[in-house]
Amino acid sequence: MRVAIINMIPYGSTGKIMLQLADLSREKGLIARTYSTTPYDKKKKKTVGGLQDHYQWGSIPENKRHYFLGSLFDRNGCYSRKGTKNLIEDLENFSPDVIHLHNLHKFCINLPLLFNYLKKSNKKVLWTLHDCWTFTGHCPHFDMIGCDKWKTGCYKCPQYKAYPKSYIDRSKSMYKLKKKWFTGVENMTIVTPSNWLGDLVKQSFLKEYPVKIIPNGIDLSVFKPTESNFREKYYVKDKFVILGVAFGWGKRKGLDVFIELSKRLDKNFQIVLVGTDENLDKQLPENIISIHRTQNQIELAEIYSAADLFVNPTREDTFPTVNIESLACGTPIVTFRTGGSPDVIDKTCGSVVDKNDVDGIEKEIIRIKEQKPYSKEACLKRASNFDKSVKFAEYIDLYKE
Repeated sequence: MRVAIINMIPYGSTGKIMLQLADLSREKGLIARTYSTTPYDKKKKKTVGGLQDHYQWGSIPENKRHYFLGSLFDRNGCYSRKGTKNLIEDLENFSPDVIHLHNLHKFCINLPLLFNYLKKSNKKVLWTLHDCWTFTGHCPHFDMIGCDKWKTGCYKCPQYKAYPKSYIDRSKSMYKLKKKWFTGVENMTIVTPSNWLGDLVKQSFLKEYPVKIIPNGIDLSVFKPTESNFREKYYVKDKFVILGVAFGWGKRKGLDVFIELSKRLDKNFQIVLVGTDENLDKQLPENIISIHRTQNQIELAEIYSAADLFVNPTREDTFPTVNIESLACGTPIVTFRTGGSPDVIDKTCGSVVDKNDVDGIEKEIIRIKEQKPYSKEACLKRASNFDKSVKFAEYIDLYKE
């Protein structure tokens, strides 16, 4: 069996998933080929050059032109014809039994060309959605602003200036185009990492397709209880340590919630934030410990393990793997009831409060400190359900169905 796996980039979270799926496919005896566009960064070019059986489509000038015109006229996915034709030509030569799509919204692929090919090819197609962009007129996330225009037809998009950036709002026409492009593909299955996103797909114009839920997994050989001198190093040995981890801190990730908690909680508590930077440090009060970045995943596992509680006040998230990473290190969770964040948690390892309920999070923090209702063993047991090798194996089974 031959499998083609397509993602706009071969790095970042979705790029890693693509490459790991390809590696596992080869281990299982399948022939896998990965596809991404040409990266701008020279260091990333070298990384791509070392990949096994990988094809790059497009050129930097073509991608830059796509970004310029696509953002200027809100036409992401309408250019890059030459590169996309080259991609389709390579797909025809490779002749895969399965074509597995991932993120397609990076201003570097011609969507009508690609989907016309998919409709004519009669190939088995899987499309893993990592956000909501596929069935909206513009945005990848709408949970925080509570927009539901995507259910009937987008217009007057309140987020057209956000990613993927545009200078004008053509969400109404782009919604119609996406519906035309993305519907009518024979033998296509939509895969989502969370029940929340799967339910949204069933309410969207993609509802004609079967939906399969396959949660993202993590490497449990890396994320596990890991001893360190973290508590001694930061002088928090006798404190109840509350941890937050994010990359791209802001209101969406709940930075304001941690700042408010730092005002409410007494000196028996210590908030630690990972993934900050120098600019963010200027916004943080002195009683929050700021860690810009970790050296590697092992160091991150040490921090998870040293914490007493992981708090994730995200206001929109498809399926935050930081939740799984925390549980895998034996640390329970409190999160907002938003997106796919609650999917990771059950009653044995954490609690969920309503979105924006800072009072509720504060009460849960105090309750968990006093009552200690969640054991390390329960957290580890729950995390075992998200072993990367097991989750990716579900994709292999789906390829073979």
